[in-house]
Amino acid sequence: RHDRLAKIAVAIADRGAELSDVATVRIDASHAVRRLSLRTLDDAHTERVVTALRTIPGVAVQEVTDPVLDCHRGGKIHQRSRIALRTNDDLRRVYTPGVARVAMSIRDDPTRALELTGIGNSVGIFTNGSRVLGLGDIGPLASMPVMEGKAVLYDELVGISATPILVDTADPGAFVQTVLHIAPSFAGIHLEDIRSPECFAIEDALSRRLKRPVLHDDQHGTATVALAAVIRACALTGRRLATACVGQVGLGAAGSAIALLVARYGVGRVLVTDPSPSAVDRVAHRGIRAASLETLLREADVIIATTGKAGLISPARVRRGQVVLALSNPTPEIEPEVALAAGAALAADGRSINNALAFPGLFRGALQARSCTITPEMMIAAAQAIAAAATDGELVPDVLNRGVHAAVAQAVESKAEEQGLRRTLVLDDCWTRKRAESGSESG
Repeated sequence: RHDRLAKIAVAIADRGAELSDVATVRIDASHAVRRLSLRTLDDAHTERVVTALRTIPGVAVQEVTDPVLDCHRGGKIHQRSRIALRTNDDLRRVYTPGVARVAMSIRDDPTRALELTGIGNSVGIFTNGSRVLGLGDIGPLASMPVMEGKAVLYDELVGISATPILVDTADPGAFVQTVLHIAPSFAGIHLEDIRSPECFAIEDALSRRLKRPVLHDDQHGTATVALAAVIRACALTGRRLATACVGQVGLGAAGSAIALLVARYGVGRVLVTDPSPSAVDRVAHRGIRAASLETLLREADVIIATTGKAGLISPARVRRGQVVLALSNPTPEIEPEVALAAGAALAADGRSINNALAFPGLFRGALQARSCTITPEMMIAAAQAIAAAATDGELVPDVLNRGVHAAVAQAVESKAEEQGLRRTLVLDDCWTRKRAESGSESG
């Protein structure tokens, strides 16, 4: 039996998979039943490994399961009641007739919805699935597992109730109108996985028209955590940000926002490069200088890459002592270990520089302040809190450290207070407004 286990391990390794765990389920006089945990690249890779195992004499594969798919069965989120429903008195309080008093109270004063409903602690996650990280334009339905994952992070990390909303349109105007119609359900609007440049127009339109925080995570969440990494990297390498040169490679949604936020924070120089002239024009007029890729890689002390092009940065282009943050997923522009071997002082990829460190606390702080917006200054405060929470040699802290998210929320709330944004959130009640206008017209 031990000989068979060895043959199993060899067959797994020969086909490029990793045997991560072996658990004994049962052993008797003639059989040993073991549960093997493997890491494979995809379904086809798994099938090749399983086929190989079935050819080993004396080995039978009883069942093949995928723990990733298993944890998604039935979805990852579920809306549930905060109120126990046991008696008729309970029913009368939460529904009819008692609920009528609450409804009329909100009709007379829409701001009471923040305290008498779940709206004040809610965020809507809106997507059309046109630019899902690492997957591209997969459409709204296929993007739902990603949106549910965002909702899980909101709930687990900062206690916000988040609801995914799939918007089946590629037209920016139609997308905006859809969000405007649904917005009264939420205190905050989270935009996710919308392709560039449409995402900029959508975010700008909603920010202008809604008196509640609107955040495009691919822009603002990523920019916040990237700035935190830059702050921390300069501290670890003994650089002064005021004199450092930061180079941003790629000016899609994430790259544009990173360049703008880093420049707003205040660094010596910000260089950008992108094959699209319009993408460069979008940021270059704000004190940010365009450069060729060769010039940027040569002059920048900190390189940030968000191009989606695996292997774009060759080891020969890494200057000794540089900081290299290659953030494209699933494969970065240069692997961190390759950059370090080429002489980089620090290197990281998108697995550690994760926007999940930023967006939960950003919204928690904004909702606590009842702010009508999330400003660049609030994002900078969040980045500083993330950087300050890193310990020892960490570039950024662990995303599952709840204390980090609490610190981010507090920093964001304090900055909103400082900027005079406390209690500026307005729940637009179109029905009440239309009734008032109708009444004034008839009068």
